[in-house]
Amino acid sequence: MLAKRIIPCLDIKDGQTVKGTNFLNLRQAGDPIELGKLYSEQGADELVYLDITASHEGRKTFTELVKRIAQEINIPFTVGGGINELSDVERLLNAGADKVSINSAALRRPKLIDEIVNNFGSQVCVVAIDAKCEDDTIHENGDPRIDGDWRCYVNGGRVPTERKLFDWAREVNERGAGEILFTSMNHDGVKNGFADAALRKLADTLTIPVIASGGAGCREHFRDTFLNGHSDAALAASVFHFGEIPIPELKQYLRSEGVNVRT
Repeated sequence: MLAKRIIPCLDIKDGQTVKGTNFLNLRQAGDPIELGKLYSEQGADELVYLDITASHEGRKTFTELVKRIAQEINIPFTVGGGINELSDVERLLNAGADKVSINSAALRRPKLIDEIVNNFGSQVCVVAIDAKCEDDTIHENGDPRIDGDWRCYVNGGRVPTERKLFDWAREVNERGAGEILFTSMNHDGVKNGFADAALRKLADTLTIPVIASGGAGCREHFRDTFLNGHSDAALAASVFHFGEIPIPELKQYLRSEGVNVRT
C-alpha cells in the first residue's frame, strides 16, 4: 500500500489564513507562511494554499505570497483560487508552486484540464470538487447516501451547478488530471468525520488519487477515511491550525492502526 499523505490546508483571505464551517463564518487562524513552516517541520507531506475568494471576486491568485512560501517551505505545495487559463498556471509554477488546484474554471470550461495536462503534465493538475449532498435520505451513521444527489458547486461553494459529483469526477479522470481533491460541503468544518462512503465510491471508481477534505475532528477520522474511505490523502484545516491534532502524534497513531504513513 502506498503511503497515505497528511495535508494541512490553508484557506487564504486578505493575506491571512482563515477557517469556517460549511464554507461560512470565517475566523482568522494565523500567518500562512509561519503556519506552513510549522507544518513542514512537524512532518506534513504536502500543503495546500487556497485563495478562497479569488474566483468569487474575479481576482488572480496571490503570486507574491506564493513566492514567499516557496522561499520558506521545503515540502511540495499546491496553490488554487482564481486560476482560469494557462498563463495563470505558468505564473504560479514560476513563483514556486509544485501543483495548481482548479475548481470553478474547470467546471465552466473542462478543456482547461486538458490544456494544463498537455502543457505541464498531469502531476501539476489537481482538480478540486466542492459538492453537497442534497438528498434528504441519510444513513443511520449520519452519512449522506452514497448514491445521493451530490451536486457540484463553484465560486467557493456559493453557486450550485447542474454537474453531479461522480459524473464530473469520472470526466476529470478521463481528461488526465493528476488527482482529485473532494470536499464534502455537508461535512466541512463540523468535525464529524469525512464523507467516507462517497470517497470510497470515488476511490474505487477512478484511476487517480483522491484527497479527502471536509470533516476531520479527531485522529480516528483520518484512520477511517484511509481504511474505510480508501482515500489516498487526507486534508484538514482547523484541527491543525488550532493545535487540536499535532501531526507527529497523528502519524504515530495511524501507524499503530496499520495505516502506512511517511515518517
